[in-house]
Amino acid sequence: MKILSVDPREPAEEVIRQAVEILEAGGVCGLPTETFYGLAVDPFNPDALLRLNKLKGKASGEPVLLLAADLSQVALVAGTGSRLFRALAHEFWPGPLTLVLPMLPETPDEIAPGRGTVAVRVPGLALPRLLAARLGRPISGVSANLHDQPPCHEAAEVAQLFPDELELVLDGGIAPGKAPSSILDLSGHEAKLLREGAIPAATLERFLH
Repeated sequence: MKILSVDPREPAEEVIRQAVEILEAGGVCGLPTETFYGLAVDPFNPDALLRLNKLKGKASGEPVLLLAADLSQVALVAGTGSRLFRALAHEFWPGPLTLVLPMLPETPDEIAPGRGTVAVRVPGLALPRLLAARLGRPISGVSANLHDQPPCHEAAEVAQLFPDELELVLDGGIAPGKAPSSILDLSGHEAKLLREGAIPAATLERFLH
C-alpha cells in the first residue's frame, strides 16, 4: 500500500494521475471526502465492485454510492430530467446530499443490482470530483469502514483497517464530517428522506412535499 499526502481542496496533478491509474487498473483507493474517508473504485468495473463489497464485508449485491465530478457525469448514470432534481442540485451541490435517481439502462447493474436506481452526489470536496473528472465517469463513494462499523476520520485509520487490501490511500488530514451525507430518494412520485445526515431534515423539508 502506498500513502500519499494531498491537499484535498487543491490536489496536485501528479497525485490525481497516480490515483486514477490505480482506479483504471481495478484497484481500490482510500480518500477523504467532505464527510468521512471513503473507498474509491471504478464502478464500471464489475470485478472492482465485487472486491469493494468483499473487503467491506458486505453482500455482493449491495448498492454502491457514486461520487460525480459534476451534473454532466450524474447524467451518465441516472435520469436527471425532473424539476425537483434540478432544484436540489442547484441548492445543495457540490455538497453532502446524496440523491437516489432512476438508473439509466446503460449503467452497470452491478452498481445497484435489481434496483433500477442509483445513489449519487457531487461532493463538496475537490479531490473526489477531480478524480471522477480525470477518470471520465463517477467513482464509488462508499465509506471506509467494515459493514455496520464507524467510518474512518483519518488516513492512518484506513491504512490500519485495510492493511493489505488497498493500493493507495490519499492522506488529506482529518475528515471534517460529523455526519454522513443526507439521502433523498427521488425515484418515486414524491421525494423521501432515507437518511438525515450532514444536511438537517428541516433544511430539506420544503423539497419533501
